[in-house]
Amino acid sequence: MTDDGLNRNIERLASLIAGARRIVVFTGAGVSTESGIPDFRSPGGIWSRFDPEEFTIYRFLASPETRLKQWKILVESGLIVNARPNGAHLAVAELEKLGKLDCVITQNIDNLHQKAGNDPGRVYELHGTMSHARCLGCQRRYAMAELLGRIRLDEGAPLCPECEGILKPDVIFFGEQLPAEALRHAVDHSRRCDLLIVVGSSLVVYPAAYMPVYAKEAGAAVAIVNLTVTDFDLQADVVIHGKAGEVMPLILEAVKRNLAAAGGNPA
Repeated sequence: MTDDGLNRNIERLASLIAGARRIVVFTGAGVSTESGIPDFRSPGGIWSRFDPEEFTIYRFLASPETRLKQWKILVESGLIVNARPNGAHLAVAELEKLGKLDCVITQNIDNLHQKAGNDPGRVYELHGTMSHARCLGCQRRYAMAELLGRIRLDEGAPLCPECEGILKPDVIFFGEQLPAEALRHAVDHSRRCDLLIVVGSSLVVYPAAYMPVYAKEAGAAVAIVNLTVTDFDLQADVVIHGKAGEVMPLILEAVKRNLAAAGGNPA
């Protein structure tokens, strides 16, 4: 895309955002990778180095050895303490401050939208979160940052400090259903928005990738900001191919110009 083409599409999307009242932002792994978090499915990602079959819930429950390996992969990925929000996360949080954001629906498990400043009540995490772990015995939920100070992965798969039950990161493993409440809210918000913006998702993982379909079917505009082509590009109203962390701040500045020109508050 030429610079002129990019600028035109940024202005088109900024105009849609300025005129919209219920905006849903749907984010995928392309947002997280720009914060240094490894992708699972891309070449060089986690699945190219580890067997995805070892991330099934069945293997997690049946094998302490596999359970320890899963814990180590997730902890050593930097999802918990090392990753920081990038320009895309900060731009989405700023849309909320401008009063333009209805909610964020994310496939990511890194808690970076909340770290960037989004209201946790407006973030629906379809694949769970690494910010917490849960005991499958007593059901006690632990903040992961606190828990890591109490367990020793070099001594084996961690157990609940209270009842010695199996501890599981609050993420969705293969073979598990998506969290019903988060999915219900995501579908409902997608069907009631007037603009859905896909950011950093190739839209190949279902049922999460149905969200722009639901929005379009309900008459909403759909925009896509992604590094590569998606199967939904031809149906989208605006498509911008580029790095989310670079493009989203440019879109935000254009939105502020639109709001100022219309007499709104660019804050």
